[in-house]
Amino acid sequence: MTNLKFEICVDSIAGVIAARDAGAHRVELCASLIEGGTTPSLGMIKRARAVEGIGLHVIIRPRGGDFLYSAEEIEVMEADIDAAKAEGADGIVFGMLKTDGTIDVELTERLTARSRPLAVTFHRAFDMTPDPFAALETLIALGVERVLTTGQEATVLEGADTVAALVEAAGDRIIIMSGGGMTPRTASRIVAMTGIREIHFAALAPVGSGMRFRRPHVFMGGTLRPPEYDRLDTTAGDVAAVIAAARS
Repeated sequence: MTNLKFEICVDSIAGVIAARDAGAHRVELCASLIEGGTTPSLGMIKRARAVEGIGLHVIIRPRGGDFLYSAEEIEVMEADIDAAKAEGADGIVFGMLKTDGTIDVELTERLTARSRPLAVTFHRAFDMTPDPFAALETLIALGVERVLTTGQEATVLEGADTVAALVEAAGDRIIIMSGGGMTPRTASRIVAMTGIREIHFAALAPVGSGMRFRRPHVFMGGTLRPPEYDRLDTTAGDVAAVIAAARS
């Protein structure tokens, strides 16, 4: 399976470096992975682009939650696309839906045109559409290069049958990239079951804080919050393990 390509979802420069060192082809650069990924800062994009030897796709998502955006949010997305292009990104990642769950054709066309000449990926907003095969044809007609999907399930292993059907339906017209719950134990089986040639996954491990003085009853977030003194970061070992398993 030497023709497989690997995209790693990261939210730090250390993650970009780890993905490169493990042999990944590109990263999807995000902020706030706890929300599924939002647009990274301009500084983050600039520093990620300075890491040589790996492709850089930037997610354009102004907030967590649904994929129905206001006029003001769309203006922010357009400005963020311009910024990512100016910093030398290789690709742009986004996804927009209408109230009925179908793809917002007009807005997707508008943001795709703004992203050119960069490659465009329609992210897992695709998994929130009522009919994935109709959505697939819409994206093909719009000229989007790839779509990220778990087959409209929580993990790609659960959605493998749908992903396989999407791969067959897509043919050479669009790339079906899949991920979600990908591990060294499941990667080879998922590739065999689905026929995917591009794999998207995160490889995060807990990293303890270096703080010696702590005030554990004070938090910077709301009631539902991540640990104040621990975080998750991408590790080269975990990335390499999934890549090796997928190729086996």
